[in-house]
Amino acid sequence: MQKIIFGLAGEVASGKGTVSKYLQEKHGAKVRRFSDFLRITLDAWHLEIKRENLAKLSLIMRQGFGEDVFSKAIVQGVLGDKENIVIVDGIRRIEDIEDLKKLEGFKFVYVETSLEKRYERIIKRGENSDDKTKTFEQFKKDHELETEVGIKELKTHADVIIENNGTLEDLQKQIDELVK
Repeated sequence: MQKIIFGLAGEVASGKGTVSKYLQEKHGAKVRRFSDFLRITLDAWHLEIKRENLAKLSLIMRQGFGEDVFSKAIVQGVLGDKENIVIVDGIRRIEDIEDLKKLEGFKFVYVETSLEKRYERIIKRGENSDDKTKTFEQFKKDHELETEVGIKELKTHADVIIENNGTLEDLQKQIDELVK
């Protein structure tokens, strides 16, 4: 089987992690997240892992080492992966897609979900330290962060768009169609 590489993009709490987890559990996929580099670094420096700090560190890294610093690292990792399906979760900019599209078997998938649904999910999951206490207004303001502003634009570059406003079963059916 030829390696399939799914690049996932979507706004905060759109369901990218759910797509990744399902592909990992049902199809044995390897999952790589752009934010893992940032989370590891913040953790090593004993800094709070919250959206604002992730955005600051991302900006510093890209200004210091180039816009493609993360995508180059991800591509190198993917090239070494032995799994038949690899997920690259958390694509945020066009530059990231450009490097990944050079990989054979790459498909760019955009996960779309309503603002209200995404807010419900972010409060429930509490992935970052400030998620559970965030108001709807603060959540909307997060979309103005430098790391978030270009995400919606990525939809126009997607090979596949997954609509994720329904049930988990609806989402899983769409994911299974991708793998066929």
